[in-house]
Amino acid sequence: MLPRTHARGERAPRRSSAWRWGTPAVVLVCGGLFVVSAANSDGTDLRPERYQDLASVVEREADRVDSVRGDLAQLNAEVDSLARGVDDRDVRRYKHRIQDLYDPAGMLPATGEGLTVTLSDAPAELIEATDQDPNLMVVHQQDIQAVVNALWKGGAKAVTIQGQRVISTTGIKCDGSSVQLQGVPYPQPYEISAVGDQAELLTALATDAYLAVYRAQAEDPDIGIGWDVEADDELVAPAYDGVVDFRYAEPIDS
Repeated sequence: MLPRTHARGERAPRRSSAWRWGTPAVVLVCGGLFVVSAANSDGTDLRPERYQDLASVVEREADRVDSVRGDLAQLNAEVDSLARGVDDRDVRRYKHRIQDLYDPAGMLPATGEGLTVTLSDAPAELIEATDQDPNLMVVHQQDIQAVVNALWKGGAKAVTIQGQRVISTTGIKCDGSSVQLQGVPYPQPYEISAVGDQAELLTALATDAYLAVYRAQAEDPDIGIGWDVEADDELVAPAYDGVVDFRYAEPIDS
């Protein structure tokens, strides 16, 4: 239906005064909101995209941890400098004891022959098309722990995960689609390296019951989880550079 028009000479109805005064007021309020939003955003997006890919999240968290490690190294250097200024017989004795424990505690780098085991998830297209439990097709913390334990059993002198030295207080846990190592998230594939006699390390991997199941699943084309072992005549395991924070329980006196 066409809109009704007024006949020539017919007086059009007067517009409401509320519209005449209300419209400019609304425009002024909207303009004010735009100015406030611009000031608060400071040139950034007030509502950023909620989705961030895993690689970006991992990279940002790793950068943050690296920054904290830098601060820790600086503080440790200051502590060492202050300690060197103390000339006391007891202090010197404890320093010698600490130096003797540095190597077995993982505080010194280790080099030599060894192995690198790489664990990885099954290809994405295989995971998406599977009709079985997808948990069988991704690497879990217990898989990494099983490899580390087998390497220790095989006489490894030093072990690293993703290039980070593993010590007695190292914690490994799943965090969504990544694994956290000493508080730092890492995406797959996971590289576990060990410095030690290659023959003994290979034997320890081959005779571990848990890893036998993992390797069988890796050979199953319907699961296809990743397993690879490479020998290296010159591996380098860097010294542990994280925080050594011992926490333990104490019995309550009855």
